[in-house]
Amino acid sequence: MQRVARGAVARAGLWPPARLFRAAPQALAADKEALMRLRRKTGLSFVHCRQALLRFEGDLGQAEAWLNEQAQKEGWSKATKLQGRRTKEGLVGLLQEGNAAVMVEVNCETDFVARNAKFQQLVQQVALGTMFHCRSSAERPTSYTKHFLKPDELSQLRTGPGGALLSDQVALAIGKLGENMTLRRAACLAVPEDCYIAAYVHGSLPASAAPAATVAMGKYGTLVACRPAEPCPAAGLRDVGRKLAQHVVGMAPRSVGSPEDEPGGETETRMLAQSFLLDPSVTLGQYLQPRRLAVLDFVRFECGEEMEQPQAE
Repeated sequence: MQRVARGAVARAGLWPPARLFRAAPQALAADKEALMRLRRKTGLSFVHCRQALLRFEGDLGQAEAWLNEQAQKEGWSKATKLQGRRTKEGLVGLLQEGNAAVMVEVNCETDFVARNAKFQQLVQQVALGTMFHCRSSAERPTSYTKHFLKPDELSQLRTGPGGALLSDQVALAIGKLGENMTLRRAACLAVPEDCYIAAYVHGSLPASAAPAATVAMGKYGTLVACRPAEPCPAAGLRDVGRKLAQHVVGMAPRSVGSPEDEPGGETETRMLAQSFLLDPSVTLGQYLQPRRLAVLDFVRFECGEEMEQPQAE
């Protein structure tokens, strides 16, 4: 009876099953593509992404904005609950622009999260926000300058002109990744035109790229301010500067010292009196002397280390 009724309806032109079944796979494919795109952009679950698409009738822009807002709210709630949990893992991020450089440390609970792209994006935002702050608050230096930022200062910085607060970006990352995260510290270093900043990160991950900026990331990082006695080729200066920065990461000096310092053996903490990391037969000061390069100051970060900074000289 049902078969006869359907046949009569079809003959009357009121039941086009073929057309419906042809359209359905296309609609399903479109929904699946939108779902995949939204999940890639937000990092949230399929369930949340599907809910957002249904809420805004497939509008990707509105769905993404709503998801980020919800994740941020959830992140602030989670941040309060997770506040006491230790954050000994994380990454050091390093960014250079012209005669200025910044180094930041952002912490999380596990190395697994430290390798997540969303966490690395947070580190990049912190480095960009710190650079924006340092550039906007400092005039062109006539001598080298060094400045440190504490967690409460970092949390009030913005990612850029008119950008979001870094504290909100941390909450958003916590909401998405479910671990406690902290902005631990940052350093800004600026030098005049006749000086150079050597930089190096160790245990590095593939660099995260942003427009006109590249943030290098790793477990150790250093910035070294130095002054050549005379103009020298940029390639040669970069090579010596990299070796100098590698020495600081590997040997962990506590002060610069003087080229006249006598070496003090394996326990030596003055940078120029230490055995050179890449050639222990000479001190770092002896290595630099024929290259006519003077070290002005340095900053060294080790992810998760006790909070102690080398003194400026």
